[in-house]
Amino acid sequence: MSGRAERIGLLALPGLSFLAVIYALPLFMLLLKSFQIDGEFSVAEYVTFFGDDYNLSVLWRTLRVALLTTCLALIIAYPTAIIMARAKGIWLSIFLVAMVLPMSVGVIVKAFAWTILFRTRGVLNDTLMSLGSTDAPIRRLFTETALIIGAANVFLPFMVLPIYAVLRQMDSRLPEAAVSLGATPVFRFMNVTLPLSLPGVVAGCAFTFSLAISMYVIPSLIVGERQQTLSMLTGRSFLYLRNEALGATISSILLIIAISVVLGSSWLASRLGARQ
Repeated sequence: MSGRAERIGLLALPGLSFLAVIYALPLFMLLLKSFQIDGEFSVAEYVTFFGDDYNLSVLWRTLRVALLTTCLALIIAYPTAIIMARAKGIWLSIFLVAMVLPMSVGVIVKAFAWTILFRTRGVLNDTLMSLGSTDAPIRRLFTETALIIGAANVFLPFMVLPIYAVLRQMDSRLPEAAVSLGATPVFRFMNVTLPLSLPGVVAGCAFTFSLAISMYVIPSLIVGERQQTLSMLTGRSFLYLRNEALGATISSILLIIAISVVLGSSWLASRLGARQ
């Protein structure tokens, strides 16, 4: 058994080495850069960042947008995943294509499409005005609400597919057994479907939250400079201010948040798996 494990380890060594060089090493260097000023160890950039009220407001906005985006995506994704898990034949193929195809379209294209929808004379305002719901265009572009809706739409497949994968593997006899015992649809969902699907929910939330908290293109197009996020501050620090230490500090904060989300979701998923 140990010999087989060693052979598997040797086969995985090239891939792990590639990941270490391409991903882990640059991130480690970035983290190291955030603690250096003129070649010496320092936490001054972190003190400066957390001591600035504007930076704290951007940090809170970034966390709030990521959390609300994740919640909205979950609300839409869960019933969609249930329908997909029950679909068969051509309908299942249509749902899968509808989920996978948007992932092949660039983020810029999808974000720009939402700017067309939300602009003052966009499709949404023109429709509302033609129906008589409003007399004047409603300002929706460059708002946090528009950002949350647009981001939830872009990241929706990353929420749907993990939940769908778990629901698809669920033993169909369990809900049938609950029905035979006289369980109501609400009882079946709360005591059978929902608990068994929680690992997929945790994975989908981790994916979506990690993507939402680090997004750059979507807020740049939908809200612009009016409501900055941590990623936009990072870009401004590197590209315009030429302050590598500040950019590395903000990037490290995003990295720490992302790692915390991954570790927390992995721990929670393992606990849920152990209970089942």
